Amino acid sequence: MSFVDPRAEAVIAHLTGAGYPRVEPPILQPASIFFDSGEDLRAQLYLTSDLSGADYCLRPEYTIPVLAAYLASPSAGQRAAFCYCGPVFRFRPGETSESTQAGVENFGRPDIEAADAEILALALDAAAAATPKSMLPSSLTVRIGDAGLFSKLLEALDLPPQWRRRIARGHSQGKTLDEILSLGVNGTDHSGVLGVLEGADKQGARALVEDLLSIAGIAPAGGRTPAEIADRFLEQAALKAGSGFSQEKRAVIEEFLSVEGDPRNASIKLRALAARAKLDLSAVLDSFDTRLGLIAGQGRDPAKLQFSARFTRNLDYYTGFVFEAFAPGAAELPAVGGGRYDGLPHALGAKTQIPAIGAAIWIDRLGESGGQP
Repeated sequence: MSFVDPRAEAVIAHLTGAGYPRVEPPILQPASIFFDSGEDLRAQLYLTSDLSGADYCLRPEYTIPVLAAYLASPSAGQRAAFCYCGPVFRFRPGETSESTQAGVENFGRPDIEAADAEILALALDAAAAATPKSMLPSSLTVRIGDAGLFSKLLEALDLPPQWRRRIARGHSQGKTLDEILSLGVNGTDHSGVLGVLEGADKQGARALVEDLLSIAGIAPAGGRTPAEIADRFLEQAALKAGSGFSQEKRAVIEEFLSVEGDPRNASIKLRALAARAKLDLSAVLDSFDTRLGLIAGQGRDPAKLQFSARFTRNLDYYTGFVFEAFAPGAAELPAVGGGRYDGLPHALGAKTQIPAIGAAIWIDRLGESGGQP
């Protein structure tokens, strides 16, 4: 008889009891749907292929498979909510490659801030249901951020597209601004290729990269297509040429990223920064404040949340509110994490805009079992 972790049972009982029906997408997934979710996840996939040459991987997480199944269903575009619990597989040095992940996904809700607050509260309560002695919401360190707020800042600064993409990508990977703005790539000088591509159009650049790969007998690796490689080189060429990224704009970004602490005080600081820099961030900051009020309405004191403008999660698909919760004494690996990913449904083929938010709970990080039966 296989062992069933009582912590997993307690979590899933809490989530289904909250009105989130359980789903279980296949363990074997098409690999391509994970390739654009972030460099960290791409490098952690366990890949295989079938006799037709199609690439598959062991399920590394649940959000993308659950969303893909929802988009393929008759309810796509409508409000829907699901929970899950089962094994996921990632290569992580120093850790086991198989772990148990539970969580929730919520699609199609137009009341964005209310959905954000609900998912945060639900995820923390589910963790508490599994190990009430060590995982009470009041004992967790909860960190929050807002990828959408940072995106709106970059948009308001009117940065050229290549700089905006580079900074947003680097920020999502947890890099410092100095690291992001450094044009070097692992110390390698690509000036020859960049000089050829400077000013080239995408079609010509893609043809050149495909020809170079073919001549060298090199197959694209890591899931990148020749078109993606060409686009990366075009971006590097534009950055190398200089693109109007002033010191004043850099100073605004640096000040923004330094804001942290009580989220209510953070809102005040960010509004003051926007006013000084003559940037219109009122709508996104109003949404930020509304969310804090709704979180308070869920019984959570916003003052006990730790906001950091620098905080992001290591997946590219997050576009708004993000959060992580850490058990006492576990400062490195979150037990709970989630956020808003409104752009992912479109990336997976949705024809209309579908709001989406979810959260994951790592059962193995919940401490000793002690949950409710």
